[in-house]
Amino acid sequence: MPSLRPVPGTAGPRWRPRWFWWWARHAVVFEVRLYRSLFRWVTRRADRGGPADSDFTYARMVTPVMWLWIFASAAEIPLVHVLVPWEGIRLALLVTGVWGVVWMIGLLASLWVYPHLLTPDRLVVRSGAGHRIELPWETIASFRTGLEDLPSSVWTLQPLETEDGTDLNVGSGAQVNVHARLTAPVVVPTAKGPMEIVELSFYADEPRDLVALARTHLAVRR
Repeated sequence: MPSLRPVPGTAGPRWRPRWFWWWARHAVVFEVRLYRSLFRWVTRRADRGGPADSDFTYARMVTPVMWLWIFASAAEIPLVHVLVPWEGIRLALLVTGVWGVVWMIGLLASLWVYPHLLTPDRLVVRSGAGHRIELPWETIASFRTGLEDLPSSVWTLQPLETEDGTDLNVGSGAQVNVHARLTAPVVVPTAKGPMEIVELSFYADEPRDLVALARTHLAVRR
């Protein structure tokens, strides 16, 4: 778990016995959300908000890579059946392999059924079923586009320290291309605990369209 700058008066999960239960609960909740995402994907019921909301996807770049992983994992299942002679081990590996494939498809599904939302009163930045950051339009000063690489391809949430404060990056494929500068530091709840941020950066498949619409929302309030 990457180091995060704690917000005064708050505490996240620590390396203690309760840390184990926090991660166990998080894993179970995340698993359930993946299966729910898969159901939404199959039934074409993506969460695009309400009638007045606009949605923007962010998974176009990572989808081909994820499908390669899914197909490679699926190809291993019949190989295990042929190469492993012990029935008990073969059955265990078969169950694990099928679960892994379904899990990865659910993860991919979650990236498509939970797009970013621009609602009449706020910006909602999401990454699958696990991350959701909401900012009222009144807290945002400006938007800009600009593709930037993130330090890690493992973590979705990557808070980076700047001279002015924390820039919270919600990456996709270790990249961000939309940057929302805030009017003042704001504490936002995240899956890793509350964070005080001065900027929110994230990835969108159509960054210029998103920023153009977001600027119209800001203009209405000025």
